Amino acid sequence: MKEKDQKERDWDREMREVDKLLAKLPEADPALGRGVPTVPVSPRPMGGVGSPTAQTAAGPARGRAWLTTWMRVGLGLALGVGMLLWPYARCGPSLIFYLLGATAVTVGGVWSALTSWKRRLGIAHTLSIILIIWGLALAGRQLLPRIYGKIPIPFSCSEK
Repeated sequence: MKEKDQKERDWDREMREVDKLLAKLPEADPALGRGVPTVPVSPRPMGGVGSPTAQTAAGPARGRAWLTTWMRVGLGLALGVGMLLWPYARCGPSLIFYLLGATAVTVGGVWSALTSWKRRLGIAHTLSIILIIWGLALAGRQLLPRIYGKIPIPFSCSEK
């Protein structure tokens, strides 16, 4: 007998009633009950103090996160300024070390850019992007004339 009742039920009518009841809820989806498919929204996970979710919900980083991000930016800036004062000739083996230093400036800029973006520190992120460009410019200033110059500059100091 129960199987016969199950087959005779009008599921469309019952689902319309359910939609009407759900539409009366305070946070109901406005498209509910109009035949528009809805996408379920999962609630935002609540994180504890110091979790990434709590930081992004609260705004820019503070405390230790702020300090470590600025330390990374400062380290990259110090290396970038220090590259201006490179004391050795930029040829031969010292050219390799110079290019490694320029690569370190670029990698430091990327590292601090990722951190400052995640922690929503705008000025730190801007300085990080400038560091990336500066590191690429330092390397390009030495490599491009040697590769594409009209008068090629030698890679080693002994060539003339």
